[in-house]
Amino acid sequence: MNTTANPITNSGMSAAISSNAVLRNTYRLLSATLLFSALSAGTSMVLQLPHPGLIITLVGYFGLLFAVSKYRNSGLGLMFVFALTGFMGYTLGPMLNSYLTLSNGGQLVMTAMGATGVIFLGLSAYALTSRKDFSFMGSFLMVGILVSFLAGLGAVFFELPALSLAVSAIFVLLMSGLILYETSNIIHGGETNYIMATVTLFVSIFNLFTSLLHLLGFMSSDD
Repeated sequence: MNTTANPITNSGMSAAISSNAVLRNTYRLLSATLLFSALSAGTSMVLQLPHPGLIITLVGYFGLLFAVSKYRNSGLGLMFVFALTGFMGYTLGPMLNSYLTLSNGGQLVMTAMGATGVIFLGLSAYALTSRKDFSFMGSFLMVGILVSFLAGLGAVFFELPALSLAVSAIFVLLMSGLILYETSNIIHGGETNYIMATVTLFVSIFNLFTSLLHLLGFMSSDD
């Protein structure tokens, strides 16, 4: 009887085990960072801390993102992940406070939060159960996010509310695509670092929530 192991089968099993470990660690860390970010946002709201402004927000975000990427294979990477997500939570606090001053602000925030959760869970479940490879979306998403980000900056600097609204709508689609892409990337072994996977999914959820909140706030103002 031939007892020699099939190297191809063993390789496939090893890849599957590795992907499952990355996925499991990603969701664990993502849950922790979402809770930490929510705590940071809540603290910012209770203390009524001012928004740091666009420049500080961009410098803080990209600076911490660079640090996460540089130290993604060490314990410092975890520290910078929580620093990044906590900072993003802090910037979210003043935004939520401004929406809560509206007559239906609480409803808007809860609706945006619920919709974000449904979209994330639905897309993640679809990627996990269908096992489809969405790697083909990578280049499109990268270009789309860059163009939309620049358009968003233009909307802020030139005070163009219509453009800002359009960017929010596009970001809902782009972040939904990014959730599919990154989940698929983990499943198929394209992403092997759970720290970077966590940051990608966190940023997707954060931008999805803020974009939905902006759109819902606009629609509510027309009532």
